[in-house]
Amino acid sequence: MYTKLLDKQTKLALIGLGYVGLPIAMEFAKHVSVIGFDINEDRLDKLRNCIDPCGELPTEVFEHKDITFTSSIEKLWEASFYVIAVPTPIDSHNEPDLSPLLGATRTVGKVLKRGDYVVYESTVYPGCTEEDCIPILEEVSGLRVGEDFKVGYSPERINPGDKVHTLVNTVKIVSGCDAEALETISEVYKLVVQAGLHRAPSIKVAEAAKIIENTQRDVNIALMNELSIIFDRMGVNTFDVLKAAGTKWNFLPFSPGLVGGHCIGVDPYYLVHKAKELQYHTKMINSGRYVNDSMGRYIGKKVVKKIISQGKNILGAHVLVMGMTFKENVSDIRNSKVADIINEFKDFGAEVDVMDPFASPLEVLQEYGIRLVERPGKKYDAVVVAVAHTTYLKLDESYFMSITNEHAAMIRYCFFLVNPSGITGFRFLSRNTQNATTGRTKTSTVFNTLSLMISARFAPAIEPTNAHATVPGTRNRSTHLLFTRCHVDTAVPVADDNLFVAIALCTGTPANI
Repeated sequence: MYTKLLDKQTKLALIGLGYVGLPIAMEFAKHVSVIGFDINEDRLDKLRNCIDPCGELPTEVFEHKDITFTSSIEKLWEASFYVIAVPTPIDSHNEPDLSPLLGATRTVGKVLKRGDYVVYESTVYPGCTEEDCIPILEEVSGLRVGEDFKVGYSPERINPGDKVHTLVNTVKIVSGCDAEALETISEVYKLVVQAGLHRAPSIKVAEAAKIIENTQRDVNIALMNELSIIFDRMGVNTFDVLKAAGTKWNFLPFSPGLVGGHCIGVDPYYLVHKAKELQYHTKMINSGRYVNDSMGRYIGKKVVKKIISQGKNILGAHVLVMGMTFKENVSDIRNSKVADIINEFKDFGAEVDVMDPFASPLEVLQEYGIRLVERPGKKYDAVVVAVAHTTYLKLDESYFMSITNEHAAMIRYCFFLVNPSGITGFRFLSRNTQNATTGRTKTSTVFNTLSLMISARFAPAIEPTNAHATVPGTRNRSTHLLFTRCHVDTAVPVADDNLFVAIALCTGTPANI
């Protein structure tokens, strides 16, 4: 099989050309003839015009590649090595939705021939390939696994938006239905993976390895989220605690955060489902899922309370949410926890505008019933920066002043890089107020300290100063301001370990954003 592919006597078919499938297909197309199969004609039209619908791959990646994009099942007859990389989502009850996977399996079964190979990349629970997929392949094709065709499992490890940990430089787990299948599948994947292969002893082991990668992260982030809530009530800075604990060599460096996207927030439910079949109730995994799934609503309530505490009426308040994707600089909106925050605002009667330069307005409308706006359309009582798109991080004070009402509550739900560059002088403003009776001056920080401080992560770049300053353009808001160390309400996670989220409330105006 390996030699036939390399000599282009046969072809490799990639079923599913999304965030996972397309990068794999393009890498293989450097070495062998590839058939890129998908049922979405709009996606195929873009791919034929060298456009990645996911926005991950530049146009030049499509150049000089031996690949054909099609939705024709008949075309699949030309292939002998099939890689299935379709989504494996969950339904509204958090149960695995295998319909895309099983549908793709039936499609391959219709064209399966003696001597063919089928490799699954989709994330599933242990046993799914052998118990759910192979029976369909056998039924539809009339062939027998092991005798007439071979099956393997090699889980995807692609992280959308990550330009460092790619298919090529990430160790690939491979497995097969027998020793012959394992060897052949390994040889084929060696064509595109430079970091090396790990040969799992069985398909179930490979499936389990993938599912616990994200389950482990999910549980650990949930612990950090729960700790941040506890420390919030104690008035303890969570990142100060993590920084101190991290001085021990074996302390695991996890941080609190939102858990969205198609992997970490989904995969644990597949393991929970399988455990139920085995009559075991997963306690820790379920607890972690509950904590992480609750964080969006929790954050929304915290922000609403802060708005109300500043004397503003949340009913009818105009709120702008900047960002809708599940992480920065990607178009992927799947399982975005920003939606939970938006819905919380709406439940309290706020009028919410949402904008995102990366997200597809049609997809957001279909998935969440939310209409995106291209640009701010009114003066807002609150602005929530929910996703750290590069374009948002470049916005300055004058921009936010231009889209907010007088004395607006500036709600900063921001993502900051752990190791940012060029942040010297990053400061926020607080207001000096004078008691009319006593004549005493009181300095109130812009941000109420609840659990975390940005300065804990950024120090010593951020330093407080007691020097009063008049900021140009703030005459009608507050001309007598005090620079202070930035305090934030809480930090919540995202899928990327390199980011953390800070939420804060500002009654004045932030400077040098």
